[in-house]
Amino acid sequence: MKRILIALAVLLSVQVADAQVKSPADAKKAVESAKAATENPKKAVKPATWLKLASAYVDAYDSPMGNAWVGAGQQELALIMGNEKPLSTETVSLAGETYTKQVYETRNYYFNAAGVLSVIEVTKPVFEDALAEAYAAYQEAYKIDAKGSKTKDVVAGIKNISSKYLNEGMNWYLLGDMKKASAAFADAAEAVAAEPVSEIDTVASYNAGFTAWMTKDYKSAADWFGTCIEAGYYEDGEVYAKLADCQLNLADTTAAVSTFETGFEKFPQSQSILIGLINYYIGTGDNPQRLFELINKAKENEPNNASLYYVEGNIYKELGKYAEAEAAYLKSNEINPEYEFGLIGIGIMYYDRALELQEEAQNEFDDAKYNALVEQFEISLKSAIEPFEKAFTVTKDQNIKISIAEYLKNIYYRFSTDPDPKYGENYRKYNAIVTSGTVE
Repeated sequence: MKRILIALAVLLSVQVADAQVKSPADAKKAVESAKAATENPKKAVKPATWLKLASAYVDAYDSPMGNAWVGAGQQELALIMGNEKPLSTETVSLAGETYTKQVYETRNYYFNAAGVLSVIEVTKPVFEDALAEAYAAYQEAYKIDAKGSKTKDVVAGIKNISSKYLNEGMNWYLLGDMKKASAAFADAAEAVAAEPVSEIDTVASYNAGFTAWMTKDYKSAADWFGTCIEAGYYEDGEVYAKLADCQLNLADTTAAVSTFETGFEKFPQSQSILIGLINYYIGTGDNPQRLFELINKAKENEPNNASLYYVEGNIYKELGKYAEAEAAYLKSNEINPEYEFGLIGIGIMYYDRALELQEEAQNEFDDAKYNALVEQFEISLKSAIEPFEKAFTVTKDQNIKISIAEYLKNIYYRFSTDPDPKYGENYRKYNAIVTSGTVE
């Protein structure tokens, strides 16, 4: 029931509202001054010299962003920024959501529908590689600091750079540039992986892998997903599913099957892993009995786990064995009468089958065959009513109730002209729930 898109980090660099950033010109001068000090033989051997250069580069990175910060309100910023007004304003769509874009000389601000600043896009950076230069300066400070007196400062500085890379990756993700997003996420992970921080940032690693996977850079994606698994970060099994998909695309079938099966043993409820396994066995023609061996092994370990029978029902459904699927779904509800997903599985199975029959009927030119298909369509659609309504009663999750109501609304609408008044009455009932988004 869950679709993973990306693990979003809540690691935003929040500026203090009254902390004025340097102008781009002043920030550039500060870098030039700090850089000149590193060219002085006497000063170049002092860690503080390199720390100052790193800090100057970070300021230069922040400078074009102005006095705004992600999470600030549009009206709040209007007061803080005073006379600085946007050059233009327009409405744009990012990742399917509507944003207000304000264009300034050095950056663009994107405010969401609630008027909150969500993305700062720098269009005129002071230096193209300010964060990379800052990171290099921190590493130089660490290298020459024989006593380790500045290690704490270096670690804090590098973690700050990593968080800025992470935010940058999120910005590029929302702006739709997955290649740049992946590079930024990778920089975030690599910055803290090296000494002196020596930490695995699993969120940055997963995001780097996910966005690389989206651009079909399967080699890089596989490396990052492998890093996640080594660090014990699985994202509810999604990491295994994505890694296996990468391996399949890299023509490493043996590794892919092993990854799928290892992931399935750890996360048998993961739909991504399950669908990946099903697609593999169906696509290759290999014996899908292996799927049942895996699920039976899981059931031996947890015989009272209702969700495992739900998974088994999904397997049968994908294989087109509808009677077996319904039996498995019903078993999940029998084991746990409060487990709604088995009932939902039956409803969706009949509903999806009805849609298939409807499409077949639309493409059928023989009247007799067409009428037979329509009859089968209506039977299948009506068969979805009872399990959906039972699930609607069982579930305590309001969002699930509304999702079920959407299905039932569509079904009852199809028969709303039937002489039996229950169809029209129930259509109005579930339509009201869907329209209001609430269940009384």
